[in-house]
Amino acid sequence: MTDTFRPTPADHYETERTTMAGSNNAERSYEPDGDNDVGRTLLIGVLGGLLSAAGYLIYQRLPQEQKDRLHAQVRDQLQSKINEVRSNFNI
Repeated sequence: MTDTFRPTPADHYETERTTMAGSNNAERSYEPDGDNDVGRTLLIGVLGGLLSAAGYLIYQRLPQEQKDRLHAQVRDQLQSKINEVRSNFNI
């Protein structure tokens, strides 16, 4: 199945409306609830902010030796990813 033939939520609700013909619910239509998406986005943003603040507080309490090791690990990972990208693009 390709993306061009994937059914959309509107298709699902349209078929639901046609199968309920003759019932009192036949006049219902699908209206997207934008508040639900905004609420989810806000919740994810707040949780991300709390998680990053907690990580920052933990990082600040680390001894300098552990901070240096952490910097070295991050630097090594970054260099390996850069080398991987360069090899993929033959730069």
